[in-house]
Amino acid sequence: MQRACRCVGLARASFYRRPADKARRDAPVVDVLNQIVAKHGRWGFGLCFYWMRNHGYGWNHKRVWRVYKDMGLNLPRRTKRRLPKGPRIPLVAPEAKNVVWALDFMHDTLYYGKPFRTLNVIEEANRQVLGIEIDTSLPAARVVRVLEQLGEV
Repeated sequence: MQRACRCVGLARASFYRRPADKARRDAPVVDVLNQIVAKHGRWGFGLCFYWMRNHGYGWNHKRVWRVYKDMGLNLPRRTKRRLPKGPRIPLVAPEAKNVVWALDFMHDTLYYGKPFRTLNVIEEANRQVLGIEIDTSLPAARVVRVLEQLGEV
């Protein structure tokens, strides 16, 4: 190439090789990707690429990704299914006392690391705290006992 450029009077820095035909050069990658997609339709790029690597194809991940995108295989991510919107109904606050109670469990740890839990019982009409039960463990039988005691009052 040096001699050819010198004969023509062309600087070697300004001589460029004709770019290779990408379609012909990437044909083996396209064939393998088509085989994989035919067999495993929902596989993404990562699984396809690692399958190729495990089966002895030594293509670079950047090349495979370029071909993968050119083929239009990059699928959109699945989104969460949204629930249909129903009519909005405003919440009605109870007007009488002792109609609706709210229960809430909370937990925290003491300074030296021992955990404890609290059971808070709130009356919804006037937001008055009816009871707070605190212990390291609050089994169901104890919760029932607390609620029965509050129901008697």
